[in-house]
Amino acid sequence: MAQWCQLKLLESKYQEQVHQLYDDSFPMDIRQYLSKWIESIDWDNVAVDESLATVRFHDLLAHLDDQHSRFALENNFLLQHNIRKIKRNLQDCFQEDPVHLAMIISRNLKEERRILAAAKSIEVLLVGQLAEVLNVAEEVQSDLISEELPEWKKRQQRSCIGRPPNACLDQLQNWFTAVAESLQQVRQQLKELQELEQKYTYDNDPIKQQKGFLEGRALALFRNLLEHSLVVERQPCMPTYPQRPLVLQTKMLFTVKLRFLVKLPEFNYQLKVKALFDKDVTEKKGFRKFNILGTNTKVMNMEESNGSLAAEFRSLVRKKEGPLIVTEELHCICFESELRQSGLEIKLETISLPIVVISNCNQLPSGWASILWYNMLTSEPQDLEFFLNPPAVSWGQLSEVLSWQFSSVTKRGLNDEQLGMLADKLLGQKAQRNPEGLISWTMFGAVKKRFPFCLWIEDILDLIKRHLLSLWNDGCILGFVSKERAKAMLTGKCPGTFLLRFSESSRDGAITFTWVEHDLYDKPVFHAVEPYTKKKLSVISLPEIIRNYKVMAAGNIPENPLCFLYPDIPKVKAFGKFYTRASEGKQPATFF
Repeated sequence: MAQWCQLKLLESKYQEQVHQLYDDSFPMDIRQYLSKWIESIDWDNVAVDESLATVRFHDLLAHLDDQHSRFALENNFLLQHNIRKIKRNLQDCFQEDPVHLAMIISRNLKEERRILAAAKSIEVLLVGQLAEVLNVAEEVQSDLISEELPEWKKRQQRSCIGRPPNACLDQLQNWFTAVAESLQQVRQQLKELQELEQKYTYDNDPIKQQKGFLEGRALALFRNLLEHSLVVERQPCMPTYPQRPLVLQTKMLFTVKLRFLVKLPEFNYQLKVKALFDKDVTEKKGFRKFNILGTNTKVMNMEESNGSLAAEFRSLVRKKEGPLIVTEELHCICFESELRQSGLEIKLETISLPIVVISNCNQLPSGWASILWYNMLTSEPQDLEFFLNPPAVSWGQLSEVLSWQFSSVTKRGLNDEQLGMLADKLLGQKAQRNPEGLISWTMFGAVKKRFPFCLWIEDILDLIKRHLLSLWNDGCILGFVSKERAKAMLTGKCPGTFLLRFSESSRDGAITFTWVEHDLYDKPVFHAVEPYTKKKLSVISLPEIIRNYKVMAAGNIPENPLCFLYPDIPKVKAFGKFYTRASEGKQPATFF
């Protein structure tokens, strides 16, 4: 391409440098009209040969005459005038010194080549910087997809079973969006470079050599990022049981929320997500099949609260066919979408954690036990045959999850003393034969057992939530204390010292209290009451029971034997703030 044509295609900052080369003595009009002839002459030689300079000067004037004739044919009066004026100026300035004109032209051509070279070197450096940006973007993107995203999913999985949430999804969205914006900018700059590719034709052109490779690389990175950007922000959950996600009941409302981690305005309302129940699950004998009632397609849109691209499903689950069987049957919900933009077509997919579908609320505790066991032991999202051969769990893992069950719905988890009692209850004499403390699914929650451990824990949690929450949060209830341990703790305490513990024999969740007295020989004597169930506590609160509790003492005089909450807290100090204003004596005396 001619040098002058290349100059005309430069950015404005380079064209301004070209403008400064020309003035009235040698105007740019001459450079424009006679560019082809000017570039065909070796002006360096002309500038050192006076006779040759004279010849070229007259050639130049002749070319101007030819240009004037063309303007005359076009009836362009103004340009004819300008050409005559330029010719007179040249004659006035260089008629006696044509070498000076040759030197000006030679200098200007050299400066033009310098400006072009500078512009081309900048373009080469642009190309290099784009490659470096892609290197950084690829490194960051790899960390996001292979490390940060799986870690977030693992934290979310743990939070589903009670661990304090630490999702940080907004931060993850910011990182994904920043990488996407960088890749989009690179793609836009490469598009602009495509125009520059047409401007210059020279050997080893870096734009021509690398543009296609960089375009393909940027597109591949962008596609890979988007393919990993659709996540389940909030796992399927029934609004009536917000602390028991992943257990759904047929014909009951459930919600699930998706988020697209790349927050770009051009994606708003562009993503239509479809929910599919048990997609690609091979049909098995006895495996129930379900449909999602209502619409199973949602359009993702920007939320006003944080600008994230989200969609929330609020649908019903309906049994389609097959017998209702155990709550160990796992299902999943798959979400599909397709992004089409500027010729880009990307299929998006994400999947929920496995869910348990129950037919009535009585199965909720057993279903929740299955969810706990699965999410303690695996992060594989589609291991739907997990319970065909469920692995055992260590007591260390299980004890942490058990504590989460309490801290997630109350202000207190379980301390080492309480967990120790639960370990004894689960392992018992088996601990001697099981030094590693491994607990099987059968020991914990298999519904084939008459009295599963998991149901006992769930009923105690329900008892706390309904009737004992303030007492539990205040630390009044030791709770998980065996009969033998209670006696050992009360030995040596003042008569009338008592503690509150959960019944080990009541399947539906109940609480009792044990107190100590001394006989005539100052030996400890222990007493306990029949456990108070939810039904009893719905009539009268436990603080009022403790306040008004009576036994028949010597002389057939009823008296309250409860004086100090273990270890030595006066009863009124521990429970006074929970008393009602009614006077004592409303509850009948209890005899033993």
